[in-house]
Parts: sequence; structure tokens; C-alpha cells
Amino acid sequence: MSKSKKSEFSPNDFVVYPAHGVGRIVSIESQEIAGIELELFVISFEKDKMTLRVPTHKATEIGMRSLSSPDIVSKAMSTLKGKAKAKKAMWSRRAQEYEQKINSGDLIAIAEVVRDLHRTDDQREQSYSERQLYEAALERLTREVAAVSGDDEVEAARQVGDVLVSRAA
Repeated sequence: MSKSKKSEFSPNDFVVYPAHGVGRIVSIESQEIAGIELELFVISFEKDKMTLRVPTHKATEIGMRSLSSPDIVSKAMSTLKGKAKAKKAMWSRRAQEYEQKINSGDLIAIAEVVRDLHRTDDQREQSYSERQLYEAALERLTREVAAVSGDDEVEAARQVGDVLVSRAA
């Protein structure tokens, strides 16, 4: 392991961890694990009351990234305006694809899941598993939109909701 490569993340940075969404780096600490000295990012996910320790040399390899740029957020918002892609595949296959998109950490892919699973009041009701995936994707999207814009999550959720409602009109 080379110590020469300086990390692109520092304490108090917001980061996106693919499997958990937006978190904040609390500190960078050294710990001895199995006799090996490791440098770790300590990432706090306030909403989930969870702390994650990620080896600094593995961070980019596992897909940890900085917050999206405002440009990517606006692309994600325009993705929400698009027409839902109706797939003919079996639900289990589609659910797997949606799950992969959500856990990819890619904001545009997450926006596609929100767009595809969003239901208006006059459409048939979602199944439990559809609703779970939709809510997970929506939560990831709004947390990142909030962190990028500096607004709170309620305001970000309102913005996302407005885009989804305007699409239906």
C-alpha cells in the first residue's frame, strides 16, 4: 500500500457511498486490524444512525465519490421529467435492475428508478416491493439534492415532488 497518494476526501466532506447514500466524513483515523495498520475514513450517516469505516486506499475502488455537481443534479431532475420506461420483463428481474441502479450510487440511474416507479393518484397502486424500491431511490435522490443545494431534505423532497407532479400534468 502506497502512502504517497493523498486522498481526495477530507473530514467534513459529504460523500456518496454506493450502498448507503450520502454521508459525512467525520474523521480519518488509523487502526490496527489483523496486525496491519490501516488508514480509515470514518463516515457518519446521520439519518440512519450509522457509522462506517472505509479503508482510504479502497474508497474509490468501491465507488465512494464526492457529491454530484449541480450540473448532474439538474440532469437528474430532467431525467425525472422523462416518460417512464415500461419494461416487459418479469418483476423480479426489473426489481433486481432497480436495486442495482440504486446501489450504484449514480444519481442519474437513481433518478431513472424514481421516474419509472413513480405513481400518480389515478394510477394503480404499487406493490409492497415496488413501493420499497421507490422510497429507497427517492430518499437517496432527495438526500443528495439537499446536500448539493445546501437546502434541507424537506425542501429537496418538495423540489423532486414538484418535478414529478409537473410531468404528470
